[in-house]
Amino acid sequence: MAKNSSLVGGQSLMRTINYRVILVQVLIVVFLCINFLLITTFFMKDFFYTTMRYILFATTLMSDCFILIITNVLLIYDYFRSTLQIWLCLSLCAFLSVCTLVTPITLTAMTLERYVAICMPLQHAEFCSTHRALPCIFIIHGLSAIPCIVDLSIFFASATQNFYTQDRICSVELFTFHSWQGHLRSAISQIYFLIMCITIVFSYVKIMKVAKAASGENKKSTWKGLRTVILHAFQLLLCLIQLWCPFIEGAVLQIDFMLYINVRYFTYISFYLAPRCLSPLIYGLRDDKFFIALKYYALCGLYKNNSFHLTD
Repeated sequence: MAKNSSLVGGQSLMRTINYRVILVQVLIVVFLCINFLLITTFFMKDFFYTTMRYILFATTLMSDCFILIITNVLLIYDYFRSTLQIWLCLSLCAFLSVCTLVTPITLTAMTLERYVAICMPLQHAEFCSTHRALPCIFIIHGLSAIPCIVDLSIFFASATQNFYTQDRICSVELFTFHSWQGHLRSAISQIYFLIMCITIVFSYVKIMKVAKAASGENKKSTWKGLRTVILHAFQLLLCLIQLWCPFIEGAVLQIDFMLYINVRYFTYISFYLAPRCLSPLIYGLRDDKFFIALKYYALCGLYKNNSFHLTD
Protein backbone atom coordinates (compact mmCIF):
# COMPACT_ATOMS: atom_id res chain seq x y z
CA MET A 1 0.00 0.00 0.00
CA ALA A 2 2.83 2.37 0.85
CA LYS A 3 4.49 1.62 -2.46
CA ASN A 4 1.29 2.35 -4.41
CA SER A 5 0.78 5.60 -2.50
CA SER A 6 4.34 6.61 -3.29
CA LEU A 7 3.79 5.85 -6.97
CA VAL A 8 0.58 7.85 -7.12
CA GLY A 9 2.26 10.74 -5.34
CA GLY A 10 5.17 10.60 -7.76
CA GLN A 11 2.86 10.58 -10.80
CA SER A 12 0.89 13.50 -9.34
CA LEU A 13 4.14 15.43 -8.82
CA MET A 14 5.22 14.76 -12.42
CA ARG A 15 1.83 15.90 -13.74
CA THR A 16 2.00 19.08 -11.68
CA ILE A 17 5.47 19.91 -12.91
CA ASN A 18 4.44 19.03 -16.46
CA TYR A 19 1.52 21.48 -16.38
CA ARG A 20 3.84 24.16 -15.06
CA VAL A 21 6.43 23.55 -17.76
CA ILE A 22 3.71 23.85 -20.41
CA LEU A 23 2.48 27.11 -18.86
CA VAL A 24 6.03 28.49 -18.87
CA GLN A 25 6.37 27.54 -22.56
CA VAL A 26 3.15 29.41 -23.38
CA LEU A 27 4.27 32.51 -21.48
CA ILE A 28 7.71 32.50 -23.09
CA VAL A 29 6.26 32.10 -26.60
CA VAL A 30 3.87 35.01 -25.96
CA PHE A 31 6.63 37.25 -24.57
CA LEU A 32 9.01 36.35 -27.42
CA CYS A 33 6.37 37.09 -30.06
CA ILE A 34 5.66 40.49 -28.50
CA ASN A 35 9.39 41.29 -28.26
CA PHE A 36 10.10 40.17 -31.82
CA LEU A 37 7.25 42.37 -33.07
CA LEU A 38 8.66 45.32 -31.14
CA ILE A 39 12.17 44.68 -32.46
CA THR A 40 10.81 44.45 -36.02
CA THR A 41 8.99 47.75 -35.53
CA PHE A 42 12.19 49.33 -34.24
CA PHE A 43 14.14 48.39 -37.38
CA MET A 44 11.36 49.36 -39.82
CA LYS A 45 11.53 53.10 -39.16
CA ASP A 46 14.81 55.02 -39.27
CA PHE A 47 13.42 57.50 -36.73
CA PHE A 48 13.64 54.79 -34.06
CA TYR A 49 17.15 53.52 -34.69
CA THR A 50 18.48 57.08 -34.86
CA THR A 51 17.02 58.09 -31.46
CA MET A 52 18.88 57.27 -28.25
CA ARG A 53 15.94 56.20 -26.10
CA TYR A 54 14.64 53.77 -28.73
CA ILE A 55 18.13 52.32 -29.26
CA LEU A 56 18.36 51.64 -25.52
CA PHE A 57 14.84 50.20 -25.60
CA ALA A 58 15.84 47.79 -28.39
CA THR A 59 18.91 46.79 -26.35
CA THR A 60 16.70 45.68 -23.45
CA LEU A 61 14.38 43.81 -25.81
CA MET A 62 17.19 41.80 -27.40
CA SER A 63 18.76 41.10 -24.00
CA ASP A 64 15.40 39.92 -22.65
CA CYS A 65 14.89 37.66 -25.68
CA PHE A 66 18.25 35.99 -25.06
CA ILE A 67 17.38 35.53 -21.38
CA LEU A 68 13.99 33.98 -22.17
CA ILE A 69 15.47 31.58 -24.74
CA ILE A 70 18.47 30.45 -22.68
CA THR A 71 16.59 30.05 -19.39
CA ASN A 72 13.90 28.08 -21.21
CA VAL A 73 16.49 25.76 -22.77
CA LEU A 74 18.09 25.18 -19.36
CA LEU A 75 14.63 24.63 -17.81
CA ILE A 76 13.78 21.93 -20.37
CA TYR A 77 17.16 20.24 -19.94
CA ASP A 78 16.71 20.28 -16.17
CA TYR A 79 13.14 18.94 -16.40
CA PHE A 80 14.21 15.96 -18.54
CA ARG A 81 17.39 15.54 -16.43
CA SER A 82 19.50 15.89 -19.59
CA THR A 83 23.20 16.65 -19.30
CA LEU A 84 25.52 19.07 -21.07
CA GLN A 85 29.26 19.19 -21.29
CA ILE A 86 30.70 21.58 -18.73
CA TRP A 87 32.28 23.90 -21.31
CA LEU A 88 28.91 24.37 -23.09
CA CYS A 89 27.07 24.89 -19.79
CA LEU A 90 29.75 27.40 -18.76
CA SER A 91 29.30 29.35 -22.01
CA LEU A 92 25.51 29.49 -21.60
CA CYS A 93 25.68 30.54 -17.95
CA ALA A 94 28.31 33.21 -18.67
CA PHE A 95 26.25 34.68 -21.52
CA LEU A 96 23.12 34.53 -19.35
CA SER A 97 24.95 36.29 -16.51
CA VAL A 98 25.89 39.20 -18.77
CA CYS A 99 22.39 39.51 -20.28
CA THR A 100 20.79 39.45 -16.83
CA LEU A 101 22.66 42.62 -15.86
CA VAL A 102 22.27 44.32 -19.26
CA THR A 103 18.55 44.92 -18.69
CA PRO A 104 18.74 46.78 -15.32
CA ILE A 105 21.84 48.77 -16.36
CA THR A 106 20.13 49.78 -19.61
CA LEU A 107 17.03 50.78 -17.64
CA THR A 108 19.25 53.01 -15.53
CA ALA A 109 20.70 54.56 -18.70
CA MET A 110 17.16 55.13 -20.02
CA THR A 111 16.26 56.85 -16.76
CA LEU A 112 19.28 59.15 -17.12
CA GLU A 113 18.20 59.89 -20.70
CA ARG A 114 14.78 61.00 -19.42
CA TYR A 115 16.48 63.08 -16.73
CA VAL A 116 18.62 64.88 -19.34
CA ALA A 117 15.63 65.35 -21.67
CA ILE A 118 13.48 66.93 -18.96
CA CYS A 119 15.97 68.67 -16.66
CA MET A 120 18.63 69.62 -19.24
CA PRO A 121 16.70 70.01 -22.52
CA LEU A 122 19.30 72.29 -24.14
CA GLN A 123 22.05 69.67 -23.64
CA HIS A 124 19.88 66.68 -24.58
CA ALA A 125 20.74 66.74 -28.29
CA GLU A 126 24.47 66.74 -27.45
CA PHE A 127 24.51 64.17 -24.64
CA CYS A 128 21.99 61.76 -26.20
CA SER A 129 22.96 61.97 -29.86
CA THR A 130 22.99 58.91 -32.13
CA HIS A 131 26.78 58.73 -32.37
CA ARG A 132 26.96 58.36 -28.57
CA ALA A 133 24.61 55.36 -28.61
CA LEU A 134 27.21 52.75 -29.63
CA PRO A 135 29.77 53.76 -26.96
CA CYS A 136 26.94 53.77 -24.43
CA ILE A 137 25.96 50.21 -25.40
CA PHE A 138 29.60 49.10 -25.14
CA ILE A 139 29.82 50.64 -21.66
CA ILE A 140 26.58 48.90 -20.60
CA HIS A 141 27.83 45.50 -21.75
CA GLY A 142 31.27 46.13 -20.27
CA LEU A 143 29.78 46.90 -16.85
CA SER A 144 27.49 43.88 -17.18
CA ALA A 145 30.46 41.60 -17.90
CA ILE A 146 32.52 42.54 -14.81
CA PRO A 147 30.78 40.12 -12.35
CA CYS A 148 30.96 37.37 -14.98
CA ILE A 149 34.69 37.98 -15.50
CA VAL A 150 35.25 37.73 -11.73
CA ASP A 151 33.35 34.42 -11.59
CA LEU A 152 35.18 33.02 -14.61
CA SER A 153 38.57 34.01 -13.17
CA ILE A 154 37.82 32.11 -9.94
CA PHE A 155 36.50 29.14 -11.93
CA PHE A 156 39.51 28.86 -14.24
CA ALA A 157 41.84 29.09 -11.24
CA SER A 158 39.97 26.34 -9.36
CA ALA A 159 38.78 23.83 -11.99
CA THR A 160 40.87 20.85 -13.08
CA GLN A 161 41.56 20.15 -16.76
CA ASN A 162 39.29 17.09 -17.02
CA PHE A 163 36.38 18.95 -15.40
CA TYR A 164 35.59 20.75 -18.69
CA THR A 165 34.79 17.52 -20.57
CA GLN A 166 32.42 16.07 -17.96
CA ASP A 167 28.68 15.77 -18.62
CA ARG A 168 26.51 17.30 -15.91
CA ILE A 169 23.02 18.73 -15.44
CA CYS A 170 23.63 22.41 -16.19
CA SER A 171 23.42 24.68 -13.16
CA VAL A 172 25.25 27.76 -11.90
CA GLU A 173 26.10 25.82 -8.72
CA LEU A 174 28.48 23.65 -10.77
CA PHE A 175 30.91 26.57 -10.99
CA THR A 176 30.90 27.36 -7.27
CA PHE A 177 33.98 25.73 -5.77
CA HIS A 178 34.23 27.87 -2.63
CA SER A 179 31.57 28.87 -0.12
CA TRP A 180 32.67 32.51 -0.29
CA GLN A 181 31.96 32.73 -4.04
CA GLY A 182 28.25 33.13 -3.44
CA HIS A 183 28.87 35.92 -0.93
CA LEU A 184 31.24 37.68 -3.32
CA ARG A 185 28.73 37.40 -6.18
CA SER A 186 25.96 38.73 -3.97
CA ALA A 187 28.10 41.64 -2.74
CA ILE A 188 29.00 42.73 -6.28
CA SER A 189 25.35 42.55 -7.35
CA GLN A 190 24.22 44.52 -4.30
CA ILE A 191 26.74 47.27 -5.11
CA TYR A 192 25.45 47.43 -8.70
CA PHE A 193 21.84 47.72 -7.66
CA LEU A 194 22.62 50.22 -4.91
CA ILE A 195 24.18 52.51 -7.53
CA MET A 196 21.20 51.95 -9.85
CA CYS A 197 18.70 52.72 -7.08
CA ILE A 198 20.55 55.92 -6.15
CA THR A 199 20.47 56.95 -9.83
CA ILE A 200 16.73 56.25 -10.07
CA VAL A 201 15.96 58.20 -6.89
CA PHE A 202 18.17 61.12 -7.96
CA SER A 203 16.44 61.30 -11.37
CA TYR A 204 13.01 61.03 -9.75
CA VAL A 205 13.67 63.89 -7.34
CA LYS A 206 15.08 66.17 -10.05
CA ILE A 207 12.23 65.44 -12.48
CA MET A 208 9.70 65.97 -9.68
CA LYS A 209 11.08 69.46 -9.06
CA VAL A 210 10.83 70.31 -12.76
CA ALA A 211 7.29 68.86 -12.91
CA LYS A 212 6.10 71.14 -10.10
CA ALA A 213 7.59 74.20 -11.77
CA ALA A 214 6.41 73.38 -15.31
CA SER A 215 3.15 74.46 -16.90
CA GLY A 216 0.94 73.52 -19.84
CA GLU A 217 2.34 71.00 -22.33
CA ASN A 218 5.69 70.96 -20.54
CA LYS A 219 3.98 69.91 -17.34
CA LYS A 220 2.13 67.08 -19.08
CA SER A 221 5.32 65.84 -20.76
CA THR A 222 7.28 66.06 -17.52
CA TRP A 223 4.72 64.08 -15.52
CA LYS A 224 4.70 61.43 -18.24
CA GLY A 225 8.49 61.18 -17.92
CA LEU A 226 8.11 60.93 -14.15
CA ARG A 227 5.70 58.00 -14.50
CA THR A 228 8.19 56.29 -16.80
CA VAL A 229 10.91 56.66 -14.15
CA ILE A 230 8.56 55.13 -11.54
CA LEU A 231 7.89 52.14 -13.81
CA HIS A 232 11.64 51.74 -14.38
CA ALA A 233 12.10 51.75 -10.60
CA PHE A 234 9.45 49.03 -10.19
CA GLN A 235 11.13 46.92 -12.86
CA LEU A 236 14.51 47.38 -11.17
CA LEU A 237 12.92 46.26 -7.90
CA LEU A 238 11.82 43.01 -9.53
CA CYS A 239 15.33 42.53 -10.90
CA LEU A 240 16.77 43.19 -7.44
CA ILE A 241 14.54 40.53 -5.89
CA GLN A 242 16.18 38.03 -8.26
CA LEU A 243 19.32 38.33 -6.10
CA TRP A 244 17.44 37.10 -3.05
CA CYS A 245 15.72 34.17 -4.80
CA PRO A 246 18.65 31.68 -4.57
CA PHE A 247 18.98 32.34 -0.81
CA ILE A 248 15.22 31.93 -0.28
CA GLU A 249 15.08 28.76 -2.40
CA GLY A 250 18.11 27.29 -0.62
CA ALA A 251 16.51 27.88 2.78
CA VAL A 252 13.16 26.39 1.66
CA LEU A 253 14.91 23.33 0.21
CA GLN A 254 16.16 22.47 3.71
CA ILE A 255 12.55 22.45 4.95
CA ASP A 256 10.46 20.69 2.30
CA PHE A 257 11.13 19.60 -1.30
CA MET A 258 7.57 20.13 -2.56
CA LEU A 259 7.53 23.63 -1.07
CA TYR A 260 10.89 24.24 -2.79
CA ILE A 261 9.37 23.25 -6.17
CA ASN A 262 6.44 25.62 -5.63
CA VAL A 263 8.63 28.53 -4.49
CA ARG A 264 11.07 28.05 -7.38
CA TYR A 265 8.22 28.03 -9.88
CA PHE A 266 6.73 31.19 -8.33
CA THR A 267 10.05 33.09 -8.31
CA TYR A 268 10.79 32.14 -11.92
CA ILE A 269 7.41 33.42 -13.12
CA SER A 270 7.34 36.54 -10.90
CA PHE A 271 10.95 37.73 -10.92
CA TYR A 272 12.47 36.29 -14.10
CA LEU A 273 9.62 36.30 -16.64
CA ALA A 274 7.54 39.24 -15.33
CA PRO A 275 10.29 41.90 -15.61
CA ARG A 276 10.86 40.78 -19.20
CA CYS A 277 7.30 41.75 -20.18
CA LEU A 278 7.39 45.18 -18.51
CA SER A 279 9.70 46.74 -21.11
CA PRO A 280 7.08 46.40 -23.88
CA LEU A 281 4.50 47.84 -21.47
CA ILE A 282 6.66 50.85 -20.57
CA TYR A 283 7.97 51.91 -23.97
CA GLY A 284 6.22 49.79 -26.58
CA LEU A 285 2.70 50.69 -25.52
CA ARG A 286 3.06 53.95 -23.57
CA ASP A 287 5.18 55.72 -26.20
CA ASP A 288 2.77 57.33 -28.67
CA LYS A 289 5.05 57.23 -31.71
CA PHE A 290 6.17 53.66 -31.15
CA PHE A 291 2.61 52.53 -30.44
CA ILE A 292 1.35 54.02 -33.73
CA ALA A 293 4.10 52.25 -35.67
CA LEU A 294 3.48 49.04 -33.74
CA LYS A 295 -0.21 49.03 -34.61
CA TYR A 296 0.62 49.71 -38.26
CA TYR A 297 2.98 46.73 -38.59
CA ALA A 298 0.98 44.43 -36.30
CA LEU A 299 -2.08 44.96 -38.53
CA CYS A 300 0.01 44.51 -41.70
CA GLY A 301 -0.47 48.12 -42.79
CA LEU A 302 -4.26 48.15 -42.38
CA TYR A 303 -4.07 50.75 -39.61
CA LYS A 304 -3.63 54.24 -41.04
CA ASN A 305 -2.67 57.33 -39.10
CA ASN A 306 -1.57 60.71 -40.33
CA SER A 307 1.25 60.83 -37.77
CA PHE A 308 2.67 57.45 -38.78
CA HIS A 309 5.29 59.00 -41.05
CA LEU A 310 7.59 60.18 -38.30
CA THR A 311 9.83 63.03 -39.26
CA ASP A 312 10.70 64.54 -35.90
